[in-house]
Amino acid sequence: MTYRLGVDVGGTFTDLLLFDEQSGAFWRHKTPSTPADSSVGILTGVEAVCAAAGIGPSDVEIFLHGTTVATNAVLEGKGARVGLIVTEGYRQIMQIARSFVPGGLAGWIVWPKPVPLAALEDTVEVGGRMGAQGRELRPLDEASVRAALTRLKDQGVEAITVSLINAYLNGAHESRIGELAAKILPGVSVSLSHEVLPEMQEYERTLTTVANAAVRPIVSRYVRNLRDKLAATGMAGKLSLLRSDGGLMSSEKAEAHPVSLLMSGPAGGVTGALWVGRNSGLRNILTLDVGGTSTDVALIENLEPRRVRTTEVGHLSVRASSLDVKTVGAGGGSIAYVPELTGALRVGPQSAGAVPGPVAYGKGGVLPTVTDANVVLGYLPEALLGGTFKLDRPGATRAVQTIADALGIDLMAAARGIIDIVNENMFGALRMISVQQGYDPRHFALMGFGGAGPLHVNAVARLMGSWPAVSPVSPGVLCALGDATTRMRTETARSFSQLACATSAAAIIAALDEMAALTGAELAADGIAEADITSLFEVDVRYAGQAFEVPMTIDAETLRRDGLEGLIARFDAEHRRLFTFNMASEHEIVNLRAVALGQALDLPAAQLEQGNGDPAAAKLRDHEVWIGGALRPAVIYDRARLRAGDRIAGPAIVTEMDSTTLIENDCVGVVDAVGNILINPA
Repeated sequence: MTYRLGVDVGGTFTDLLLFDEQSGAFWRHKTPSTPADSSVGILTGVEAVCAAAGIGPSDVEIFLHGTTVATNAVLEGKGARVGLIVTEGYRQIMQIARSFVPGGLAGWIVWPKPVPLAALEDTVEVGGRMGAQGRELRPLDEASVRAALTRLKDQGVEAITVSLINAYLNGAHESRIGELAAKILPGVSVSLSHEVLPEMQEYERTLTTVANAAVRPIVSRYVRNLRDKLAATGMAGKLSLLRSDGGLMSSEKAEAHPVSLLMSGPAGGVTGALWVGRNSGLRNILTLDVGGTSTDVALIENLEPRRVRTTEVGHLSVRASSLDVKTVGAGGGSIAYVPELTGALRVGPQSAGAVPGPVAYGKGGVLPTVTDANVVLGYLPEALLGGTFKLDRPGATRAVQTIADALGIDLMAAARGIIDIVNENMFGALRMISVQQGYDPRHFALMGFGGAGPLHVNAVARLMGSWPAVSPVSPGVLCALGDATTRMRTETARSFSQLACATSAAAIIAALDEMAALTGAELAADGIAEADITSLFEVDVRYAGQAFEVPMTIDAETLRRDGLEGLIARFDAEHRRLFTFNMASEHEIVNLRAVALGQALDLPAAQLEQGNGDPAAAKLRDHEVWIGGALRPAVIYDRARLRAGDRIAGPAIVTEMDSTTLIENDCVGVVDAVGNILINPA
């Protein structure tokens, strides 16, 4: 038997999903995260989920992992000290950056400019020059290179970045500097810009490579530590990590190119939602991944998630493919408070996290959170995780009462106010990836997952007009399911920079075929059979003179059939959808990308036994919830006992091991053939 184990580490819980590829049987587990060392929580969960399946860790052949290690290193400013080597005259490239200041007219006054990841004192120049066509204009001055590397060594840098002008066309000088660095600074990781991002635009290429270097030592230590600890348990299976773009990469590749992991954590939920969509017939989906610390949202159109060419983490924006995921500080652990200055209720982005957690968890938390408000309102029963995790309702009530007292209102109004505000925060994030991108949210289903997603999905669907609101099977571990069911992915890029009228489809196809051979060989080196490798292509197009591009997916057959005219027509249509206008300018082909994909895991969802529409057999007990401004009778159901076709009238609560679903008044939840609960207005 082949066992695959997906592991997703969140701010509050670590989720694990183990399944048998042959039988389709799966086991799930949630364990509290260990922020000081994520591997501790992972190993605790591995032992528990393997014991539940009756196997040992040595039986797991494939270990798939979504991680926030790189993300946290950037957000917390804990990246390595980076030494940057540039061409003569480009020493201030990180300080000059781009002339964009966020905010209004006074942004240039009040905006605190982020500190560059590579300090000016750690940036050195070397002699030599490549021309704009990739030909050597001046040979590399190796004496200046040795002097620069010696200086950086004396200054105690922990990683090296080499980013020379026009290196994306010819990386020979960078490669030579890398060879010298290996001799002068042995053991210090070196990131070369023509390997990390072989594209034009010097600042973006430099910034992306510096970011790669900054997180590389931290990610390498984490990956090696995890690999060693898993090996100590007897697990000899292959370790792969989830990329920001929703694909997988080997742990060895992750150590060399960790910049591709900056959105690894949120990507797991999107890939899990894709699996649910394929099995349930939902093709247009807005995702609502609500954890303990934050909420991640994304858009899936026709079973294709939106991808972007930039990954944004805090103030950092690097040129690396990622799923278009927006994150807000709104989760189960988000802290509610009333500032003295305004006297208005606020929720988040501060979070109680895993330690000490919400007051209801009984782990020492004292500040009221969203979870505490859900407990007070009756939306969360007193026990979680299948009854193994007891909630402190009196403690939650005392905490939320402090908000009620500060606002001068009753307890239930305060609790519902907390929920309404956090729902509005989620609503705002969803508008960013739908309405602001030219999509009508009424044409999409809203899928809520993560530990708290199904609690909020019904209310947020009302705000969005996105129906049905979907609570998938095992929503609390859907990110881990996404990690376990996705496929290997790698990509390479090349700047093309030609007007469409000056090139041909044949020239573009020849370049793409050459790039596909490289990416295919990379996956083959990771053990993927050649017959299982699929190639996809992307072409970045813009109007001549524009400063940004629109990526267009294409395959060689379509390009041969429709020619460049077909590609340009698609670009015009997409540009109009995004920006409501087109231009009369020439079209420019800017960058080419080849993407290689391994074989997708064909894992069908288990079919539920057909019921008669009456969920009475799944009823646990009668209950009361505060909803719609009043205390209303409700019913609590056990999700494991629901059958296909069961209709659940709200208000109702559906409990399971890893999450809780709230069906609001005036709504009805229907269980589909594979166990998803589809909620619509009654």
